[in-house]
Amino acid sequence: MHDDLARPWTVASLAAVTGVSRAAFAERFRQRVGISPGGYLLQIRMARARTLLRDERSTLSTVATAVGYGSEAAFSTAFKRYAGTTPGAYRAGRDHDGVRLNSD
Repeated sequence: MHDDLARPWTVASLAAVTGVSRAAFAERFRQRVGISPGGYLLQIRMARARTLLRDERSTLSTVATAVGYGSEAAFSTAFKRYAGTTPGAYRAGRDHDGVRLNSD
């Protein structure tokens, strides 16, 4: 997952990579990581998105594609649901509660 965040991962495709059944993979993943494969994927995608959003050369479209979203709108919706703020507000230096982080 880490090496290809843009890939449309599913539990079935992850299980196929590991050579176990979908149910066995999901159960083992949750036991070892503490969250579902989908929840983990969301966390690592959003962490990468935050990094990319700090780089002002990355367009919203580029960020969305890099972290596996088919459109800016889908990415923006997911980011806001996850982070509590829009990608634009995050880029402008606001944290998840809308509090200004940078001093200007």
